[in-house]
Amino acid sequence: MFIDQYFNDLNGSISFTREQGSNFAKQIADDFNPLHDVDAKRFCIPGDLLFSIILAKYGLSRHMEFIFSGMVLEGTELVLPEAGPELQINDMADRQYLTIHRSGENSRDGDLINNLIQAYVAFSGHTFPHILGPLLALQNMMIHPARPMVMYQSMSIDLDNLDIVSPTLEVDHNELELAGKRGKVTRVFTLLEAGAVIGRGKQHRVLSGLREYEQSAMEGAVATFNERKEVFFSQ
Repeated sequence: MFIDQYFNDLNGSISFTREQGSNFAKQIADDFNPLHDVDAKRFCIPGDLLFSIILAKYGLSRHMEFIFSGMVLEGTELVLPEAGPELQINDMADRQYLTIHRSGENSRDGDLINNLIQAYVAFSGHTFPHILGPLLALQNMMIHPARPMVMYQSMSIDLDNLDIVSPTLEVDHNELELAGKRGKVTRVFTLLEAGAVIGRGKQHRVLSGLREYEQSAMEGAVATFNERKEVFFSQ
């Protein structure tokens, strides 16, 4: 599958380099969160890459929930368990990073999985600044413009059936909960095949280091985001 280049398959476990995680975020998810920059002090592997690998390794089930519990760093070796209704992804020291609940019919169709991965991560990668900026502005809040902390908490997908080929995603609505300098964003979406709804999903992300909204600072953050993206694709 196309994602094979973004991780190292170690015959029962997987690991990542900074370059693999960063390239996946930028090339596939269009995600320029500084946490995924090769030279980031607090670098972590994108949650969307872990999601993609699970689908590639275990197939797509009609009902899937992903719960993230730790930041995967470069060089972390994750052990892939035997297939089952619940998967716990731990490192070699048994520290847990991800739990997956699966039920219902399962498909190993490579084309379907590739198409869903690309549709989902493209949708997911646009959380900042496209979604977060306007949502936070309505509450007179913003993330730290130089060090945005936006982390995956969980996501779920429920499909009516797997008789599909090339699903697309469409936003239903977005929600924001604030608690001081922390927040939680919920993105609710529908999955469609040829314009017909065939499933639903939710994605939850946690925010930290929030501060009072400043128009000039937010405009600067968006400009920096666009400049970094332009430089990356011009190289």
